Amino acid sequence: MRMAIGEASVSASVSDQTARLPMGGKDQRTADFQAERRRLLRLAYRMLGSLSDAEDVVQDAWLRWERVEVGIDFPTTYLTRIVTRLCLDRQKSVCARRETYVGPWLPDPLLGSAEPNEIVADDITVTLMLAMERLSPLERAAFLLHDVFDIALGEVAVTLGREPAAVRQLASRARKHIQAARPRFTVDIAEADRMARAFFAAAHDGDIAQLSTLLAQDVEIHTDGGGKVLALRNVVRGIERALRLFAGLRRKNALPPTLLRNVLIDGLPGYISVDRAGVLQTTALDIRDGRIAAIYIVKNPDKLLHLASERDRAPQG
Repeated sequence: MRMAIGEASVSASVSDQTARLPMGGKDQRTADFQAERRRLLRLAYRMLGSLSDAEDVVQDAWLRWERVEVGIDFPTTYLTRIVTRLCLDRQKSVCARRETYVGPWLPDPLLGSAEPNEIVADDITVTLMLAMERLSPLERAAFLLHDVFDIALGEVAVTLGREPAAVRQLASRARKHIQAARPRFTVDIAEADRMARAFFAAAHDGDIAQLSTLLAQDVEIHTDGGGKVLALRNVVRGIERALRLFAGLRRKNALPPTLLRNVLIDGLPGYISVDRAGVLQTTALDIRDGRIAAIYIVKNPDKLLHLASERDRAPQG
């Protein structure tokens, strides 16, 4: 039977896994939630593409978790259901904001390093998140829960309020739609870092010859300013247009940004930089077959609030 995906359904299917909360159980409940918090945040972020929305969902999940008057035998399962359903409830408002968004939309940049990161702990890159934007909310949820978070199909069906066969179809359709965006191989961290540094240097110096050796023929440049700062309003496609763009910036003697540090951004090599006015931006590079296939630049200050401290790395004077 199909279940409603709404507030009432968040508390569904609890009776089969609960018992009266024992004395001192609130401390244990807090500990259980904290143990799951990073995974829940990662799930909500992958569902919504926004750190602020993800944090709101996880906070709402905590308030609901805190109000439950019974003990939960399987906190991971229960909390995953809550967060997934809250994300599905929020999708309508998220989609409405995207429809009126100024210029290209990119997900909030999540930073990592060369070491395993506990939030970006999967192969979901910026490229794949953009591909997932074309999925229905249920397709996206089925794909993430089953393929990325490795949750059994039967449990995904309960979470989404669908029959297992229907969920299998949702996940299968999602895989087909985003197959081309999935990483075909893992880029060596050292090589990716080298290419990111080489790209920054070439772009900084306006070295068109070097840029032409780094960019793929069908390279794309996505710049997300959200209408808040100066940014490209359309995606730039093709190496010729990309090179003309960099050459134009060079001719205008535009002051190049200052590199703050190299990082991984949603699993892609890239860097954080700041311009003369102190405006932060992140740049992520999708490297395929030894060339840069896509450049993702986030300049929207609302999406960089969690990186405000990065300005402290800028040289003074």
